Amino acid sequence: MPKLVVILVYDDVQILDVTGPAAVFAAANDACASPHYDVRIVSPAGGPVKSSSAAVLMSDALAGVAAEDVAVLLVAGGDEDALLKLAEQPELRSWMERAHQGAARFGSVCTGALLLARLGLLAGRKVATHWSACAWLAQHFPEVRVDSEALYVEDGRIWTSAGVTTGIDMCLAMVEYDLGASAANRIAERLVLYARRPGYQSQFSPMLRLQSRAGAPFSDLIEWMAAHLDEPLDVPQLASRMAMSERSFYRRFTDAVGETPARMVETLRLDRARELLATPASLKQIAAQAGFGTAGRLSKAFERRFGVSPQLFRETRSRETRRRPEEREA
Repeated sequence: MPKLVVILVYDDVQILDVTGPAAVFAAANDACASPHYDVRIVSPAGGPVKSSSAAVLMSDALAGVAAEDVAVLLVAGGDEDALLKLAEQPELRSWMERAHQGAARFGSVCTGALLLARLGLLAGRKVATHWSACAWLAQHFPEVRVDSEALYVEDGRIWTSAGVTTGIDMCLAMVEYDLGASAANRIAERLVLYARRPGYQSQFSPMLRLQSRAGAPFSDLIEWMAAHLDEPLDVPQLASRMAMSERSFYRRFTDAVGETPARMVETLRLDRARELLATPASLKQIAAQAGFGTAGRLSKAFERRFGVSPQLFRETRSRETRRRPEEREA
């Protein structure tokens, strides 16, 4: 029988928190000889639900879904006040408690973690939520361990993600557990994802952070640099591209970004190397693609910045990924 996947919605829900995960499970069904997941969008009363982007979702009533049959339950993120009001509904509280007891996976996308915390279902757990809600969640629910950096966190049966597109990454990880890495990779290709992101990767993209800090005229240059990491990217080349003298470029860039061009290039290259360490690529291949040239230079920069070697970083993350949810919970 297909696994019953329930995504809980409500008025002012963030629509991508719903459609992203749903698209992953639907694509997984297309990749199987027979459907592996039965996805249902559910709200307390059922019927049309207006999202925060004005698009309307059709939903089934909570009372029509047997909580004991739920294999995967995800609370979509959205308006914080709406989420906290949901927690005041006795029928929803009862249904969520029963579903929590029997579901193989139970969690949230984005600010959906607020509802779970208010219901007391995240006590003692490590969780992720949208960066804008991390401080509030940690302050009001000190029993919950909030990881303000991770894209998504898997703590036993509890799966939580930072929001919006990270819900896709999290659900791809679920599919990988169920159907294997090749199936998850095919789904990522079908959804035209640039890369599958591991949960430990920060929700604060170094490139976006640097672009935001830099502003014009350097934000476009930073984007170009990230796409050409295998090139020299030294001050003469970058200054020439910006039609500036080398001295003027170095001074203006450092003032705008807050770090030297060389430091920023290394930051971008290390970020790319961490992404590639989640793939089967060799250190030599990773060093070439990230622009370090040799595995030795990659290792030296990696250890200086992160305090561990690329090999140890990969082995640690690989061991954590291979552990089954029940092993993590134990």
